Amino acid sequence: MLFPSSDCELDSRETEILFFLIIVVMLRTRKAGSVTMVNYLSSSFVYTKIANLVLWLYADIRLGLIYGVLFVLFALILPEPTYTGPEHVTYFRGLQTLDEELKKRRQDTWVMCLYAAWHPACVNFAPIFAELSAHYHLENLKFGKLDVGRYPDAATRFRVQDGPTSRQLPTLILLKDGEEKVRRPDADHNGKLKRFLFSSDNIKAAFDMEGLYQECKQRLADKNSKNKTE
Repeated sequence: MLFPSSDCELDSRETEILFFLIIVVMLRTRKAGSVTMVNYLSSSFVYTKIANLVLWLYADIRLGLIYGVLFVLFALILPEPTYTGPEHVTYFRGLQTLDEELKKRRQDTWVMCLYAAWHPACVNFAPIFAELSAHYHLENLKFGKLDVGRYPDAATRFRVQDGPTSRQLPTLILLKDGEEKVRRPDADHNGKLKRFLFSSDNIKAAFDMEGLYQECKQRLADKNSKNKTE
């Protein structure tokens, strides 16, 4: 209807853009650690909008600008639904609040998630992290999140790249006594980032969540027993 004089067939450039879209969706979804249909669709919706914007600009810059404005308006009015299930996650607003909490309760163990709200892999990982926090949370085993996209000084502090092509989002860090003990994804001896799939089972294995839970539970029981004795 918009292009009545056209034969409505894709030219070589448009075909290249669509094939590139398929490759990007597959790679980004697999990197997130989950290859379910829901996650494929979630990634598809994000990157298809970008590909559509490019296609509209390629066909007619005026229509591309109109689509871009509608894209932004719909993103603001109808944002992607977020996880609303049970969770025990502390959201830190910058490094200062994190440092204050670590200094105040230095004996606590923290599982920290460094993320960016706009990153598809972080969006897909959010319900997994929330479910882990609901299952393993203790008074001295806590789960926290810090948006390195909003607080770039945190990205610098924890050596995490926060750009759109970053392979470090999300990053999970285990903090014991205020010090980093385990990180995923981590680097090998050559400094190359190792691939890590952010599934629930992989995180439980990498951070030994069962052992960590039992250790913190025992420390909490010893502390309560000591307080009663005193």
